[in-house]
Amino acid sequence: MTRPVRVAIVGAGPAGIYAADALLKSEVCQDPGVSIDLFERMPAPFGLIRYGVAPDHPRIKGIVKALHQVLDKPQIRLFGNVSYPHDIGLDDLRSFYDAVIFSTGAEADRALDIPGIELDGSYGAAEFVSWYDGHPEVPRTWPLTAEKVAVLGVGNVALDVARVLAKTADELLPTEIPDNVYQGLKENKALEVHVFGRRGPAQAKFSPMELRELDHSPNIEVIVNPEDIDYDEGSIATRRENKQANMVAQTLENWAIRDTGDRPHKLFLHFFESPVEILGEDGKVTALRTERTELDGTGNVRGTGRFTDWDMQSVYRAVGYYSEELPKLPFDVTSGTVPHEAGRVIAGNEHMTSVYVTGWIKRGPIGLIGHTKGDANETVACVLEDRAAGRLPEPATPAPEAVEAFLQDRGVRYTTWEGWHKLDAHEQALGAAQGRERIKVVEREGMLDASGA
Repeated sequence: MTRPVRVAIVGAGPAGIYAADALLKSEVCQDPGVSIDLFERMPAPFGLIRYGVAPDHPRIKGIVKALHQVLDKPQIRLFGNVSYPHDIGLDDLRSFYDAVIFSTGAEADRALDIPGIELDGSYGAAEFVSWYDGHPEVPRTWPLTAEKVAVLGVGNVALDVARVLAKTADELLPTEIPDNVYQGLKENKALEVHVFGRRGPAQAKFSPMELRELDHSPNIEVIVNPEDIDYDEGSIATRRENKQANMVAQTLENWAIRDTGDRPHKLFLHFFESPVEILGEDGKVTALRTERTELDGTGNVRGTGRFTDWDMQSVYRAVGYYSEELPKLPFDVTSGTVPHEAGRVIAGNEHMTSVYVTGWIKRGPIGLIGHTKGDANETVACVLEDRAAGRLPEPATPAPEAVEAFLQDRGVRYTTWEGWHKLDAHEQALGAAQGRERIKVVEREGMLDASGA
């Protein structure tokens, strides 16, 4: 092959960009070269970095700088505002590329099957995150009338949701939140936020730094019940073997023994409380019922048969993300992933020729952003192995300009990497006018216009 190896990556979040980076660092990039096109359904790249990370986490958003360096490489093109399979399908992609890597991530909420989950005032955390992160495909307003709010789950998303609900709008104003989000948060009535986990402190999935950040707000009093500080043999082993779990447990212990202060908003972290039902009247949430649990010696828990009804007007479930099924690809509805072997998509008992996955659509929504690098390396290694073994069929029209002509013929108004720089500058200019670093553009048309699509 004298031409560069052509690779399409569907999804321009961290997973897709790390896959592009792995290709650029491979020997194939030197000879015969690689040509990579990233397709993203949003007008802007970066996936959950832009639409899933809380706005008051600039440290995590700093990862964008590293992703920028990858996308700046001349071997890479970005096609934003291009939806799979509406704008371009699998057969189309195979006709243009030697290999197709899907890195579409996970944006939906995993279901929680308890009575009352459908009541008005019961929400998925992912929906709320999309709202406060200015996702163009969600409503511009959010009902924040509840004074007492429950958050189900003990991961970082639960912390993000609880922290945003407990902070004041003015605390979040210096961030990149859009004006509609600031106005919505100004109307927030929440005075108490309660986070519930069915297991103990040693099993919490918080990152130590994210947990400690809760206590940095001048408006949030973090409260832990001393009775919830409990460990069995399995928990002690977890603390001994996992430095992060031990740091989380230490932080929770320190909060449990201190006196309660007078900061106006209370944020309670409850452990050993398993949600069993959301109670309601007239179709609206009025309470959350939990069952007290206890450790069984292994770090797992069992129910005690003791129930508590907590006065709540809204409930947010932060029990995990779930990926959307991709047409033309197999899908495991239980795990919410595409069946694969080291990144090679498996349909039936056979590998789908030239089709691969990486990121959360591959392994499920677990692990931090950094874990995605190893995932991408594994998938790219399979692509290169299949190429070396002659298992990648020759695409019908591999010329780079053929894809642009295809999208133009379809009337797709796509954005580019140059367009992202324009949108980036536009958002920074909006922020500068108010003394802020950036104000995010929400509307899709506004993003397209600013990108010069």
